[in-house]
Amino acid sequence: MDDPKENYRLYVQNAQEMLDVARENLNNNHSNSACNRAYYGIFYAASALIYSKGLSYGKHSAVLAAFRQHFIKTGIFDKKWSDDYEFIMNSRHTADYDLYDVIEREDVIIVLAKAQGFVEEVKKWLQKQDLL
Repeated sequence: MDDPKENYRLYVQNAQEMLDVARENLNNNHSNSACNRAYYGIFYAASALIYSKGLSYGKHSAVLAAFRQHFIKTGIFDKKWSDDYEFIMNSRHTADYDLYDVIEREDVIIVLAKAQGFVEEVKKWLQKQDLL
């Protein structure tokens, strides 16, 4: 892409789409899938932030580590967002890999609210930086 703003727009668009699909999954009583999609909403939003530093990672742990290094340790984002990211990532791991554990609807509602808050915070920051 010649226009970096288009990349930010696409990251945010994908993040929002994942949150929309998470809500649809929740409404259809697919709690594990809802957790998965909520996590990917955060993953895309965090990837947009990391892109602003000239970086890009496909590995989930690398995105989280870069987010913490460039945005939490520097004080750009409150530690709460790192904690929420980790909580949602752990929920996604449970939902995706533990066949005997179903994430309860009430827990998915919390996951989705945290994911929505994270994506909104990222959008505000990108807009403030005139990147979106």
